[in-house]
Amino acid sequence: MPTIRIVGPGRAGRSLAGAVAAAGWDVAPLVARGAPVAGAAHGVDVLVLATPDDALEAVAAAVRPDPRTVVLHLAGSLGLDVLAPHARRAALHPLVALPDPETGARRLRSGATFAVAGDTMARSIAAALGGTAVEVADEARAAYHAAACMAANHVVALLGQVERVARAAGVPLEAFLPLAASSVEDAGRLGPRRALTGPAARGDWDTLARHLRALEPQERSAYRAGVGLALQLTADARTAPVPAPESAGTVPVPVPAATMSPVPAAAPAPTPSPDRTAARV
Repeated sequence: MPTIRIVGPGRAGRSLAGAVAAAGWDVAPLVARGAPVAGAAHGVDVLVLATPDDALEAVAAAVRPDPRTVVLHLAGSLGLDVLAPHARRAALHPLVALPDPETGARRLRSGATFAVAGDTMARSIAAALGGTAVEVADEARAAYHAAACMAANHVVALLGQVERVARAAGVPLEAFLPLAASSVEDAGRLGPRRALTGPAARGDWDTLARHLRALEPQERSAYRAGVGLALQLTADARTAPVPAPESAGTVPVPVPAATMSPVPAAAPAPTPSPDRTAARV
């Protein structure tokens, strides 16, 4: 089995160490932060740099190149240029959250998707973990990683807003989690456009305005952004300024200019398409 050494004993490094060890790979002791790394590429098949993104280039430059060793990073938004001193370079970014080493190791072996680039060793690691490798070129990695952050970090942040707003109504976050989970499931099964329900999908401007009046001022900008994203999904996306409390003035709902046509705030809601017959959330 291949041998692997990991620089960086954080959540990502320890998660990967546990996952590849469970897959039968020989894992050398992890290299701690601040430890010498000059000889880290010697005597192993793969050297993984599991360091913060802004430290990658400096750490890679500090490692003495070994022509037999693949030097690989786990950053989603960075290309192979940060590993420039090394002839055999690769990138491997898992599309799973790694909140702690135990959970991370399990998720890395759960059939995850990995964004790979460079040396074929990245694909070999993905295959050893039972995952799917997707090639993402250097010039596309920033956009890819932005999408990954939307799918994970932004969803968590949005649930934080759900928790704050729901608290004011006396309802716990836990009551909304099945709703969120089923919406994600529907988006995967039907596609986001067909899965969309709710007042923005059906053009119910009165309800949207009522929501804005009920929200604290600091919550309105995120809500408006969400409405704008929902309107981008609707085939009949139309918009009008949505009235807000007098203290806030008129609050326009952002949508692409190509879809904008004036609609009175009190306009009757369009008839839902057959694809939007699910509960109106």
